[in-house]
Amino acid sequence: MLLILLGVLVFHLIVLILLIVSTASSTWTVATGVHTDLWYNCKSDDQGYHCLNASNEDWIQAVQALMILSVIFCFTSLIAFLYQLFRLVKGGRFYFTSIFQLFASVFVMCAAIIYTVMRPESDKQYGYAYVLAWVAFPLSLISGLVYLVLRKKD
Repeated sequence: MLLILLGVLVFHLIVLILLIVSTASSTWTVATGVHTDLWYNCKSDDQGYHCLNASNEDWIQAVQALMILSVIFCFTSLIAFLYQLFRLVKGGRFYFTSIFQLFASVFVMCAAIIYTVMRPESDKQYGYAYVLAWVAFPLSLISGLVYLVLRKKD
């Protein structure tokens, strides 16, 4: 049982790291000499490297908020898991942890969908941070479902 709990903890930490990297990374879209993220639009040319703030459009602010919420809910879920690991009665389920992890999954999915639909058409390609957000979605969903069926055994 200890190995299962350790595996679930490591899996949760991987999901949290993926969410943090995808939220903070600067490559949601890339093109030659240009990359865009949730916070800045940067380009490099002969005169150097220049970054401007991301647009003030509502959709990019919604993506920013949802990605931050997913990180917060995933971190809260991790803290709840560690708390419940030591305080939960034998045979109890990790419902609180599961709910918060499932919320994190829904938030990252909504953020990635909004970014996919609302991104202006251009010759830019999706970057690795965008892909990490999509990878974090099913992993956090699986993690939340694992917490839902996991029982504490002593």
